[in-house]
Amino acid sequence: MTFLRPVLSIFLVALFLSCSQTDKGRTSYGEALGTTYSIKYYSEDIIPMDKALDSIFEKVNQSMSTYRESSDISRLNRGDTLVRVDSLFQEVFRLSRQVHNESGGYFDPTVGDLVNQYGFGPESGPKVIDSVTIDSLMQFVGFQRLKLENDRVVKEFPEIYLDFNAIAKGYTVDLIGHYLDSKNVEDYLIELGGELLARGKNREKEAFWTVGIDDPQQEEGQRELTAAIELKNRAMATSGNYRKYSTNPETGAMYVHTINPLTGFAEQSDLLSVTILAENCALADAYATAFMAMGYDLSKIILNKLDNVDAYLIYATNDGAIGEYASPGFEEVMKEF
Repeated sequence: MTFLRPVLSIFLVALFLSCSQTDKGRTSYGEALGTTYSIKYYSEDIIPMDKALDSIFEKVNQSMSTYRESSDISRLNRGDTLVRVDSLFQEVFRLSRQVHNESGGYFDPTVGDLVNQYGFGPESGPKVIDSVTIDSLMQFVGFQRLKLENDRVVKEFPEIYLDFNAIAKGYTVDLIGHYLDSKNVEDYLIELGGELLARGKNREKEAFWTVGIDDPQQEEGQRELTAAIELKNRAMATSGNYRKYSTNPETGAMYVHTINPLTGFAEQSDLLSVTILAENCALADAYATAFMAMGYDLSKIILNKLDNVDAYLIYATNDGAIGEYASPGFEEVMKEF
Protein backbone atom coordinates (compact mmCIF):
# COMPACT_ATOMS: atom_id res chain seq x y z
CA MET A 1 0.00 0.00 0.00
CA THR A 2 2.84 2.37 0.74
CA PHE A 3 5.04 3.37 -2.16
CA LEU A 4 8.77 2.82 -2.08
CA ARG A 5 9.22 6.29 -3.53
CA PRO A 6 5.91 8.12 -3.70
CA VAL A 7 5.48 10.96 -6.12
CA LEU A 8 2.50 13.26 -5.73
CA SER A 9 2.92 15.68 -8.61
CA ILE A 10 0.06 17.87 -9.74
CA PHE A 11 0.43 21.12 -11.61
CA LEU A 12 -2.20 23.76 -10.97
CA VAL A 13 -3.41 25.29 -14.19
CA ALA A 14 -5.43 27.69 -12.07
CA LEU A 15 -2.78 30.23 -11.08
CA PHE A 16 -2.81 31.74 -7.63
CA LEU A 17 -3.08 35.39 -8.62
CA SER A 18 -2.56 38.36 -6.34
CA CYS A 19 -5.67 39.97 -4.94
CA SER A 20 -7.27 43.08 -6.36
CA GLN A 21 -9.92 45.47 -5.21
CA THR A 22 -12.41 44.21 -7.79
CA ASP A 23 -12.35 40.45 -7.50
CA LYS A 24 -11.40 40.16 -3.80
CA GLY A 25 -9.18 37.24 -4.67
CA ARG A 26 -6.81 36.41 -1.83
CA THR A 27 -4.00 33.92 -1.41
CA SER A 28 -2.26 32.15 1.43
CA TYR A 29 0.74 29.90 1.02
CA GLY A 30 3.50 28.33 3.06
CA GLU A 31 4.94 25.06 4.34
CA ALA A 32 3.33 22.44 6.59
CA LEU A 33 3.29 18.68 7.19
CA GLY A 34 6.57 18.31 5.33
CA THR A 35 5.25 19.88 2.14
CA THR A 36 3.87 23.15 0.77
CA TYR A 37 0.37 24.57 0.55
CA SER A 38 -1.43 27.21 -1.49
CA ILE A 39 -4.93 28.54 -0.88
CA LYS A 40 -6.82 30.85 -3.22
CA TYR A 41 -10.15 32.20 -2.04
CA TYR A 42 -12.56 35.05 -2.66
CA SER A 43 -13.98 37.08 0.17
CA GLU A 44 -15.11 40.63 0.81
CA ASP A 45 -13.37 40.36 4.16
CA ILE A 46 -9.81 39.38 4.95
CA ILE A 47 -10.04 35.98 6.63
CA PRO A 48 -7.54 35.44 9.49
CA MET A 49 -5.77 32.50 7.86
CA ASP A 50 -2.34 32.27 9.49
CA LYS A 51 -3.44 31.50 13.05
CA ALA A 52 -6.23 29.22 11.85
CA LEU A 53 -3.86 27.24 9.63
CA ASP A 54 -1.24 26.99 12.37
CA SER A 55 -3.92 25.63 14.70
CA ILE A 56 -5.10 23.06 12.14
CA PHE A 57 -1.58 21.86 11.35
CA GLU A 58 -0.68 21.64 15.04
CA LYS A 59 -3.80 19.62 15.86
CA VAL A 60 -3.16 17.19 13.01
CA ASN A 61 0.48 16.76 13.98
CA GLN A 62 -0.27 16.25 17.66
CA SER A 63 -2.97 13.74 16.83
CA MET A 64 -1.54 11.74 13.91
CA SER A 65 2.11 12.49 13.14
CA THR A 66 4.34 9.43 13.43
CA TYR A 67 7.29 11.83 13.20
CA ARG A 68 6.37 13.51 16.51
CA GLU A 69 7.21 11.39 19.55
CA SER A 70 4.61 13.11 21.74
CA SER A 71 1.70 12.68 19.33
CA ASP A 72 -1.24 10.47 20.20
CA ILE A 73 -0.47 8.02 17.41
CA SER A 74 3.19 7.73 18.47
CA ARG A 75 2.15 7.05 22.06
CA LEU A 76 -0.29 4.40 20.83
CA ASN A 77 2.44 2.83 18.73
CA ARG A 78 4.63 2.61 21.82
CA GLY A 79 1.88 0.65 23.59
CA ASP A 80 0.31 3.40 25.71
CA THR A 81 -3.21 2.11 26.43
CA LEU A 82 -4.35 5.24 28.27
CA VAL A 83 -4.36 7.55 25.25
CA ARG A 84 -7.72 9.17 24.58
CA VAL A 85 -7.80 10.13 20.93
CA ASP A 86 -9.39 13.37 19.77
CA SER A 87 -12.23 13.89 17.30
CA LEU A 88 -9.81 14.31 14.38
CA PHE A 89 -8.21 10.94 15.05
CA GLN A 90 -11.61 9.29 15.40
CA GLU A 91 -12.84 10.71 12.09
CA VAL A 92 -9.72 9.55 10.26
CA PHE A 93 -10.09 6.15 11.92
CA ARG A 94 -13.70 5.92 10.68
CA LEU A 95 -12.80 6.97 7.13
CA SER A 96 -9.88 4.52 7.11
CA ARG A 97 -12.22 1.73 8.16
CA GLN A 98 -14.56 2.64 5.29
CA VAL A 99 -11.83 2.58 2.64
CA HIS A 100 -10.24 -0.53 4.15
CA ASN A 101 -13.53 -2.41 3.84
CA GLU A 102 -14.43 -1.09 0.39
CA SER A 103 -10.96 -1.78 -1.01
CA GLY A 104 -10.86 -5.36 0.21
CA GLY A 105 -8.03 -4.56 2.61
CA TYR A 106 -5.74 -2.83 0.11
CA PHE A 107 -5.91 0.33 2.19
CA ASP A 108 -4.52 -0.54 5.59
CA PRO A 109 -3.04 1.98 8.06
CA THR A 110 -1.54 -0.86 10.12
CA VAL A 111 1.29 -1.40 7.62
CA GLY A 112 3.48 1.01 9.60
CA ASP A 113 5.96 -1.66 10.66
CA LEU A 114 6.31 -2.78 7.04
CA VAL A 115 6.90 0.82 5.98
CA ASN A 116 9.61 1.11 8.61
CA GLN A 117 11.11 -2.23 7.57
CA TYR A 118 11.51 -0.97 4.01
CA GLY A 119 13.02 2.25 5.35
CA PHE A 120 10.30 4.70 4.32
CA GLY A 121 8.88 5.71 7.67
CA PRO A 122 10.27 7.81 10.51
CA GLU A 123 12.83 5.07 11.18
CA SER A 124 15.32 5.68 8.40
CA GLY A 125 17.18 3.06 6.41
CA PRO A 126 15.99 -0.33 5.10
CA LYS A 127 16.30 -3.36 7.33
CA VAL A 128 16.32 -7.10 6.69
CA ILE A 129 13.58 -8.00 4.22
CA ASP A 130 12.95 -11.73 3.82
CA SER A 131 9.98 -14.07 4.10
CA VAL A 132 10.64 -14.90 7.77
CA THR A 133 10.81 -11.23 8.76
CA ILE A 134 7.77 -10.26 6.71
CA ASP A 135 5.73 -13.17 8.09
CA SER A 136 6.58 -12.10 11.63
CA LEU A 137 5.41 -8.55 10.91
CA MET A 138 2.24 -9.59 9.07
CA GLN A 139 0.70 -11.01 12.25
CA PHE A 140 0.40 -7.39 13.40
CA VAL A 141 -1.07 -6.09 10.12
CA GLY A 142 -4.81 -5.80 9.61
CA PHE A 143 -7.10 -2.87 10.37
CA GLN A 144 -9.75 -5.35 11.49
CA ARG A 145 -7.53 -6.00 14.52
CA LEU A 146 -8.33 -2.54 15.87
CA LYS A 147 -11.46 -0.99 17.31
CA LEU A 148 -12.44 2.31 18.86
CA GLU A 149 -14.06 2.22 22.29
CA ASN A 150 -14.78 5.23 24.51
CA ASP A 151 -12.19 7.43 22.77
CA ARG A 152 -9.56 4.73 23.05
CA VAL A 153 -7.98 2.53 20.40
CA VAL A 154 -8.13 -1.13 21.40
CA LYS A 155 -5.54 -3.36 19.72
CA GLU A 156 -5.68 -7.11 19.30
CA PHE A 157 -1.88 -7.03 19.71
CA PRO A 158 0.07 -4.22 21.38
CA GLU A 159 2.70 -4.43 18.61
CA ILE A 160 0.27 -3.12 15.96
CA TYR A 161 1.73 0.05 14.45
CA LEU A 162 -0.64 2.68 13.04
CA ASP A 163 0.29 5.04 10.24
CA PHE A 164 -2.30 7.49 8.85
CA ASN A 165 0.09 9.25 6.48
CA ALA A 166 -1.81 7.98 3.44
CA ILE A 167 -4.99 9.79 4.48
CA ALA A 168 -4.02 12.52 6.98
CA LYS A 169 -2.84 15.02 4.38
CA GLY A 170 -6.12 14.80 2.49
CA TYR A 171 -8.01 15.09 5.76
CA THR A 172 -6.05 18.24 6.59
CA VAL A 173 -7.21 19.76 3.30
CA ASP A 174 -10.77 19.01 4.35
CA LEU A 175 -10.23 20.74 7.70
CA ILE A 176 -9.03 23.87 5.90
CA GLY A 177 -12.12 23.69 3.71
CA HIS A 178 -14.36 23.43 6.79
CA TYR A 179 -12.71 26.54 8.20
CA LEU A 180 -13.35 28.52 5.02
CA ASP A 181 -16.93 27.24 4.96
CA SER A 182 -17.39 28.50 8.52
CA LYS A 183 -16.32 31.95 7.32
CA ASN A 184 -18.94 31.85 4.55
CA VAL A 185 -16.31 31.62 1.81
CA GLU A 186 -18.02 30.08 -1.22
CA ASP A 187 -15.23 30.09 -3.83
CA TYR A 188 -11.84 28.58 -3.04
CA LEU A 189 -9.15 26.17 -4.15
CA ILE A 190 -6.93 24.49 -1.55
CA GLU A 191 -3.74 22.62 -2.46
CA LEU A 192 -1.56 20.80 0.05
CA GLY A 193 1.28 18.68 -1.29
CA GLY A 194 -0.66 17.92 -4.47
CA GLU A 195 -4.00 17.19 -2.76
CA LEU A 196 -6.82 19.50 -3.83
CA LEU A 197 -10.23 20.67 -2.71
CA ALA A 198 -12.35 23.06 -4.76
CA ARG A 199 -15.55 24.91 -4.01
CA GLY A 200 -17.39 27.31 -6.26
CA LYS A 201 -15.50 29.02 -9.08
CA ASN A 202 -12.40 30.90 -10.06
CA ARG A 203 -14.01 34.32 -10.31
CA GLU A 204 -11.18 35.81 -12.34
CA LYS A 205 -11.75 33.16 -15.01
CA GLU A 206 -15.53 33.11 -14.48
CA ALA A 207 -15.29 29.32 -14.61
CA PHE A 208 -14.83 26.28 -12.42
CA TRP A 209 -11.32 25.72 -11.15
CA THR A 210 -9.09 24.05 -13.74
CA VAL A 211 -6.25 21.77 -12.66
CA GLY A 212 -3.83 19.55 -14.56
CA ILE A 213 -2.35 16.07 -14.15
CA ASP A 214 1.30 15.38 -14.89
CA ASP A 215 2.40 13.20 -17.79
CA PRO A 216 4.08 10.13 -16.23
CA GLN A 217 6.50 9.80 -19.18
CA GLN A 218 8.20 13.14 -18.58
CA GLU A 219 11.67 13.42 -17.14
CA GLU A 220 12.41 14.69 -13.64
CA GLY A 221 12.08 18.47 -13.55
CA GLN A 222 9.80 18.69 -16.58
CA ARG A 223 6.25 19.97 -16.35
CA GLU A 224 4.18 18.31 -19.05
CA LEU A 225 0.50 17.57 -18.59
CA THR A 226 -1.42 14.53 -19.71
CA ALA A 227 -4.89 15.80 -18.78
CA ALA A 228 -6.73 18.82 -17.45
CA ILE A 229 -10.06 18.83 -15.65
CA GLU A 230 -12.63 21.16 -14.19
CA LEU A 231 -12.79 20.57 -10.46
CA LYS A 232 -16.43 21.15 -9.61
CA ASN A 233 -17.00 21.15 -5.85
CA ARG A 234 -14.93 18.02 -5.37
CA ALA A 235 -11.60 16.87 -4.02
CA MET A 236 -8.75 15.40 -6.03
CA ALA A 237 -5.69 13.36 -5.09
CA THR A 238 -3.01 11.75 -7.22
CA SER A 239 -0.66 8.93 -6.26
CA GLY A 240 2.14 7.49 -8.34
CA ASN A 241 5.76 6.47 -8.35
CA TYR A 242 6.18 6.22 -12.09
CA ARG A 243 9.62 7.85 -12.22
CA LYS A 244 11.07 4.81 -10.44
CA TYR A 245 10.09 1.65 -12.27
CA SER A 246 11.53 -1.55 -13.66
CA THR A 247 11.18 -2.88 -17.19
CA ASN A 248 10.55 -6.46 -18.23
CA PRO A 249 13.47 -7.24 -20.60
CA GLU A 250 11.35 -9.58 -22.71
CA THR A 251 8.13 -7.60 -23.13
CA GLY A 252 9.26 -4.06 -22.35
CA ALA A 253 6.41 -3.70 -19.84
CA MET A 254 7.01 -1.20 -17.06
CA TYR A 255 6.19 -1.82 -13.42
CA VAL A 256 6.31 0.16 -10.22
CA HIS A 257 6.76 -1.42 -6.81
CA THR A 258 4.31 -0.98 -3.95
CA ILE A 259 3.93 -2.67 -0.58
CA ASN A 260 0.95 -5.00 -0.75
CA PRO A 261 -0.75 -4.97 2.70
CA LEU A 262 -2.22 -8.43 2.01
CA THR A 263 1.18 -10.06 1.50
CA GLY A 264 3.61 -7.66 3.15
CA PHE A 265 5.94 -7.64 0.17
CA ALA A 266 6.79 -4.95 -2.37
CA GLU A 267 5.14 -6.21 -5.53
CA GLN A 268 4.95 -5.14 -9.15
CA SER A 269 2.03 -2.97 -10.17
CA ASP A 270 1.11 -1.94 -13.71
CA LEU A 271 -0.50 1.29 -12.46
CA LEU A 272 1.83 4.23 -12.94
CA SER A 273 -0.48 6.95 -11.68
CA VAL A 274 -3.93 7.17 -10.10
CA THR A 275 -5.99 10.35 -9.84
CA ILE A 276 -9.13 10.18 -7.73
CA LEU A 277 -12.11 12.55 -7.53
CA ALA A 278 -14.23 12.22 -4.41
CA GLU A 279 -16.56 14.18 -2.15
CA ASN A 280 -13.75 14.95 0.29
CA CYS A 281 -9.97 14.92 0.10
CA ALA A 282 -9.43 12.30 2.81
CA LEU A 283 -11.30 9.72 0.75
CA ALA A 284 -9.57 10.80 -2.46
CA ASP A 285 -6.18 10.45 -0.76
CA ALA A 286 -6.95 7.01 0.66
CA TYR A 287 -8.48 5.55 -2.50
CA ALA A 288 -5.55 6.78 -4.60
CA THR A 289 -3.20 4.87 -2.30
CA ALA A 290 -5.37 1.74 -2.32
CA PHE A 291 -5.69 1.66 -6.12
CA MET A 292 -1.92 1.89 -6.60
CA ALA A 293 -1.56 -1.30 -4.56
CA MET A 294 -4.40 -3.06 -6.41
CA GLY A 295 -3.15 -2.62 -9.95
CA TYR A 296 -5.16 -1.72 -13.02
CA ASP A 297 -7.64 -4.60 -13.39
CA LEU A 298 -8.75 -4.79 -9.77
CA SER A 299 -8.92 -1.00 -9.52
CA LYS A 300 -11.50 -0.88 -12.31
CA ILE A 301 -13.58 -3.57 -10.61
CA ILE A 302 -13.57 -1.78 -7.25
CA LEU A 303 -14.16 1.60 -8.89
CA ASN A 304 -17.39 0.38 -10.44
CA LYS A 305 -18.69 -0.49 -6.97
CA LEU A 306 -18.00 2.93 -5.43
CA ASP A 307 -20.49 5.78 -5.31
CA ASN A 308 -19.35 9.34 -5.96
CA VAL A 309 -15.76 8.27 -6.70
CA ASP A 310 -14.18 8.74 -10.13
CA ALA A 311 -10.71 7.91 -11.36
CA TYR A 312 -8.16 8.50 -14.07
CA LEU A 313 -5.71 5.61 -14.35
CA ILE A 314 -2.41 5.65 -16.22
CA TYR A 315 -1.00 2.16 -16.63
CA ALA A 316 1.63 0.14 -18.46
CA THR A 317 0.42 -2.40 -21.01
CA ASN A 318 2.03 -5.80 -21.53
CA ASP A 319 3.89 -4.54 -24.61
CA GLY A 320 5.39 -1.59 -22.75
CA ALA A 321 3.02 1.08 -24.02
CA ILE A 322 1.17 3.58 -21.84
CA GLY A 323 -2.60 3.18 -21.45
CA GLU A 324 -5.16 5.54 -19.98
CA TYR A 325 -8.58 4.95 -18.50
CA ALA A 326 -11.05 7.55 -17.24
CA SER A 327 -14.28 6.60 -15.49
CA PRO A 328 -17.42 8.14 -17.00
CA GLY A 329 -17.65 10.76 -14.26
CA PHE A 330 -14.02 11.71 -14.78
CA GLU A 331 -14.46 11.97 -18.55
CA GLU A 332 -17.25 14.48 -18.07
CA VAL A 333 -14.93 17.03 -16.47
CA MET A 334 -11.86 16.54 -18.71
CA LYS A 335 -10.84 19.50 -20.85
CA GLU A 336 -8.63 20.08 -23.85
CA PHE A 337 -5.47 22.03 -23.12
